[in-house]
Amino acid sequence: MAGRSESANFVEALARGFDIIGAFSDNHTGMSLAEIAAATNLARPTAHRLLATLIELGYVRQDGSVFELTPRVLDLGYAFVSSQGLWQVAKPHLEALVHLTGESSSMAQLSGSDIVYTARVAVPKIIALRVEIGTRFPAVVTSQGKVLLAWLAPDALELALNQPSLSRVVIAHRDRADLDRELARVRECGWALADEELAPGVRSIAAPVRDGSGTVRAAVNVTVHAAETATSELVDRHLSHLLETAAHISADWARLEARPFSEIIEP
Repeated sequence: MAGRSESANFVEALARGFDIIGAFSDNHTGMSLAEIAAATNLARPTAHRLLATLIELGYVRQDGSVFELTPRVLDLGYAFVSSQGLWQVAKPHLEALVHLTGESSSMAQLSGSDIVYTARVAVPKIIALRVEIGTRFPAVVTSQGKVLLAWLAPDALELALNQPSLSRVVIAHRDRADLDRELARVRECGWALADEELAPGVRSIAAPVRDGSGTVRAAVNVTVHAAETATSELVDRHLSHLLETAAHISADWARLEARPFSEIIEP
């Protein structure tokens, strides 16, 4: 399998890991190391190391000499289904919110210690930072990030905060005790504020978007220019619309999840 791509960016080890996952099927739900090595054309030591990694990540389990996939593999497919549907679910609500407020609105999800923008409807205003789908910012200095961090379980919060940011934005150190107090306030009131923490002139409020089980999966915001809109005005004029929009997106997302898998992926 070595050398299957000429790209300098191709990661062979990652491809081999997916080869192992793909080797399992209805007729091969459990396989030995030798069978997996043969099915993937990998040397047994290589296959063993990859299996050990997949076991540690939770995608494979071992029962004696037999290896099997775990239900966590479904997350790989569900992530695709969810991400494909999220923009379609959010778009009309974000557009309606922007029409009401006259301000830009975005949706983001958590990735390590960063937020990643997954949907956005912008208005033509000058702002200090360029934002588009896929943009990453450190979560602790954004309203959306505070929302997403606030509803994490304690161990998940520790894991997220301990991961280095992949954003190019450099931020000052945030006191952990102060952050914990702010996240507690976010949980209590149900929304978050970021007041020129990410960049001068950038002020925003955000609210949680929940899936069908009530778990916070994303956050939606309203962003204004600080020179144009005071914090009190931002909250008084736009918070109720934001909370209503987040609730509508959550309801539609829950309905999407409740549909049969085949109905979601078929045209």
